[in-house]
Amino acid sequence: MALTVFVTGARGQLGREVVEAAGAHPATVDVTDRDAVLAAVTELRPDRIVHCAAYTDVDGCELDPERAFAVNALGTRNVVEAAGLVGAHVTYISTDYVFDGDADRPYAEWDPVRPVSVYGASKLAGEREVRPDDAVVRTSWLCGRYGSNFVTAVLRLAAERDELTMVDDQVGCPTLADDLAGMVVRLSREARRGVIHVTNQGVVSRYELAREILMAAGRDPAQVTPIKTADLQPPRPAARPAYSVLDNAVLRLSGLPLLPDFRPSLARLVKAVL
Repeated sequence: MALTVFVTGARGQLGREVVEAAGAHPATVDVTDRDAVLAAVTELRPDRIVHCAAYTDVDGCELDPERAFAVNALGTRNVVEAAGLVGAHVTYISTDYVFDGDADRPYAEWDPVRPVSVYGASKLAGEREVRPDDAVVRTSWLCGRYGSNFVTAVLRLAAERDELTMVDDQVGCPTLADDLAGMVVRLSREARRGVIHVTNQGVVSRYELAREILMAAGRDPAQVTPIKTADLQPPRPAARPAYSVLDNAVLRLSGLPLLPDFRPSLARLVKAVL
């Protein structure tokens, strides 16, 4: 029997990919509006909800914490409440920013969380709204065909400037939205539970990732020069974890396939958006 899948944030860079991968029902409902969420979910009565809707502007969250918690925490509460009314399983998309970045090894799903930004705190609050039988999928450094992201920003800046500066002291795992969407759909359909880290393989700094992007675009990677986060002018409002590499331990230990190395997927993305 085919499962009915309801996707929040269906206009976002991950939500659109999930809708395409799942053949899902795209939701344009404002998740902060409890009545609207309950009405939309009880009308469709889905078997699965993939909750992609979020306020992801990290600096914007720092400047407007009320909005951050309204969308990322209370919005998740509304989605979970609606899911309970129809017996739907929820897969909630979360972030590496729930960690403080002080680790010297990749973060596993069971490691303590300590966000250093309002964005991270609000997404962690959303995690705590999820029920034990639901899933929390943490990912990192997401980029894709839709919307603005690090890849599209680097390509735009490289076309406008002779030199780019990128921080070399923030390290993580780039994740391509279409690769992630396929795994999210699988985890949702299988009604997996608990926290699951899902990223592409490969660890780089922001500086190294910018070089990879330019190489994939056929440009000179020497166009990028490294800088330290502390030297950014003007400073960013929100702190970023210096090291937020996620260990995909649950996938590995469960015998589920890991996403591929990010580089071939990045090359595919760059070709698509140029």
